Amino acid sequence: MAGVVMTSPLAMAQGATAEKAADAAMSDKPSVAESPDSGTMKRADQEDMALLLKKLQELGVKPIESRTVEEARTQPTPADAVKAVLKDQGKDPMALMAAMKVSKKDMTYPTANGTQPIRIYTPDGAGSGPLPVIVYYHGGGWVIANIDTYESSAMALAKKTGAIVASVEYRHAPENKFPAAHEDSFAAYKWVTEHAREFGGDPKKLAVAGESAGGNLAANVAIMARDQKIQAPLHMLLVYPVAGTDMTTPSYIANQNAMPLSKGAMGWFVDKTLGKPEDAKSPMLNLTTMADLKGLPPATVITAEIDPLMSEGKMLSEKLAAAGVKTTYQNNEGVTHEFFGMDAVLDDAKRAQDFAVKDLKEAFAAKAE
Repeated sequence: MAGVVMTSPLAMAQGATAEKAADAAMSDKPSVAESPDSGTMKRADQEDMALLLKKLQELGVKPIESRTVEEARTQPTPADAVKAVLKDQGKDPMALMAAMKVSKKDMTYPTANGTQPIRIYTPDGAGSGPLPVIVYYHGGGWVIANIDTYESSAMALAKKTGAIVASVEYRHAPENKFPAAHEDSFAAYKWVTEHAREFGGDPKKLAVAGESAGGNLAANVAIMARDQKIQAPLHMLLVYPVAGTDMTTPSYIANQNAMPLSKGAMGWFVDKTLGKPEDAKSPMLNLTTMADLKGLPPATVITAEIDPLMSEGKMLSEKLAAAGVKTTYQNNEGVTHEFFGMDAVLDDAKRAQDFAVKDLKEAFAAKAE
């Protein structure tokens, strides 16, 4: 696109961003990314989103770009903030999850260098016969988080759709550089197509879904299924997906110091993920500018206002539609990255989930006709 400056996130991460991160790592002083003065608190919905962000600060979270990989993987998460808020409200997070009546079964799928976990969430009382399956990919910048961190999203999708959710773990960077996570994600999808009946799923009714880096994985799985001419998913749910390598978009500028995801954090993730500078030019990472989006299944794209990734998510929805893909799009004001799985305390999360569930149910129903 004319006028768009493509900036390599790897170069940014190795340059000024990395220098700032190194300085911050030597000090416990909070950076602007966790300060109420960053603008996030002022723009966040005061009744619930801001409350969650304040709780995250109280738990001691530090900007990811100031942490080592191990520190980033073990520090408090937005999911921890949700649990803490629930406890403040006198509610038992474990009891609330049990009340959803979604059973869990841990399995494994084969990868190029061994196996990875895949957790099967099955809603109770969904009816007899094989159920549709949503293959779900968690976020975390391909570096942090796991299927436990994003369990609330997987359980909510299972409960509200009446479908099985297969939540995929994959190899993480920096131990396994790009495209290891993408390779595992496709391997998991192929495994589900072959083994869905073993856990009560219908292999002909599959969808893919993901949040953040997982949204990128979900979209790439659909692309790989098309290119390798295997069964395509019926639908793609892409929640604030990583869809480009341009860190000069309007939302990157407006939300460069946002919580819980900042521009500096994205630079840190990319620095840890890419093995070589040319990886930043891969169509797998540049869905909005380099990927062939024709012939993909219908898509639902959901973004958050206070998120560096908002612009590229919106652009992806437009590019998909321009490529002839049936696409619905929803942006959610007053909320931040990671809001989708916060339905226990966040009304916007409930509305976004319902928006996604409507499209997923329609896709599964259409296949039955």
